[in-house]
Amino acid sequence: MKNNEINKILIIRLSALGDSIHTLPLANALRKKYPNIQIDWVVEDKAAKFIVNNPLLNNVYVLERKKWKTLPKIEALKAFFSIIKKIRTEKYDIVIDTQQLLKSALIMQFSKGKRKIALDGGREFSWLFANEIIKTGRKQFDINYHVVKRNLEIAKYLGCEDIEPQFIIPDFSKEYSQEIISVVNKLDKTKKTIIISPATTWVNKHWTVQGWIDVIKEFKTSCNIIVTATEKERILTNQIFSGINGGNIIDLTGKTTIADIVYLCKNADLVISPDSGSAHVAWAAACKSIITIFFATSANRTAPYGCNYYSLSTSTSCSPCMKKHCRNKIDKNHCTRGISSEKIINIVKKVLQ
Repeated sequence: MKNNEINKILIIRLSALGDSIHTLPLANALRKKYPNIQIDWVVEDKAAKFIVNNPLLNNVYVLERKKWKTLPKIEALKAFFSIIKKIRTEKYDIVIDTQQLLKSALIMQFSKGKRKIALDGGREFSWLFANEIIKTGRKQFDINYHVVKRNLEIAKYLGCEDIEPQFIIPDFSKEYSQEIISVVNKLDKTKKTIIISPATTWVNKHWTVQGWIDVIKEFKTSCNIIVTATEKERILTNQIFSGINGGNIIDLTGKTTIADIVYLCKNADLVISPDSGSAHVAWAAACKSIITIFFATSANRTAPYGCNYYSLSTSTSCSPCMKKHCRNKIDKNHCTRGISSEKIINIVKKVLQ
C-alpha cells in the first residue's frame, strides 16, 4: 500500500501522561500530511487527559484500567474485548505501536490493521507483532535520543515533511477551576511568577528538600511563587514549607487538576520541576520558560527543548541509570544531591532578568 492510499491510522500509546504528550508531535505531523484522513488513538485512562477531545484526532479508545481493576476478571475482559471489537471494525490501513511493549503489541495484533508499524529496539518481543519495522539503529530507551524525535521517525517514514515538534492539546478552558483562576488574578502583576512542582513518581528523580527551600527563599519576596503537587505528595511539600517563613508563596498541594496545571503554566513566567508530568505539561502548554532537573533519567531523552528551556543533569558516574530504584546500597540516591541550589538560582536569575 502506498502512503497516498492511507485513509485510517491508529496510534497506540497507552501510558504514561508524559509519554503520551511526547507522542502528540507524531499525531500533529500526520495530521498536517494527511489532513482529511481518520486518525485515532488507543490510550489508558491514566494518560488520557491530553488525548481525549484532542483536535488532531477523530476517535479515542480509552482503556479504563482503574475501573476494570474493581470488576470481576471476566467482566474486565469483556470490557477490554468490546473495545477491541470496535477497533477491528474500523479496518485500519496503518496501526502504529509507539509504546512497544507486549500489551501494546497485542492490541496492534488484535486490531487487524493492514500495516502494523513499529520502530526497532522495542521491548518484550513487541517487534514480533509488527509487519513493518522502521530501522533507526537505536534502542527504545536510548539515553541520547529524544523520545519526541524517535516518534517523529515514524512520521518521516510515512512521508511527513513538516516534522518540527509541535504540541496541539485540547481546549481545557471550560475545566479551569474558579479557585485557580482567582489565584492567578490575585497575583502581584509587578512580579514574575514561578511555579515549583517538586514531586514525581520516582524517588530517585526527586531533588533535595533543602535545594527547593534554598530556591524558594531566594525568590520568595521578589517573585510570586506557586507550589503544586498532588495530595499524595503533601509530605514532600510540607517538608519544603517547614523550612520557609513568609513571602509571596501559594501552596496548591492537592488543589489542582491537570487542566488547572495547564492554566497555571500558561500564566507563569517559569516552571521548575524534576523530570515529571508537570514538566511535560508545561512544555505542551507552551510555558514561557522551564527548568527541568535530571538525576536517574536522561535529559537528552525527555527534557523540554527550545530557546527558553533549560535542563540540568547530575554529574555522578552512574547517572542516568534509568532505574526506578537506586542500585547503590552504600549511598542511596546519591545522584539527587549532585546539583547545587546555586546552579538553579543562577539560571532562574538569567531567565527572569
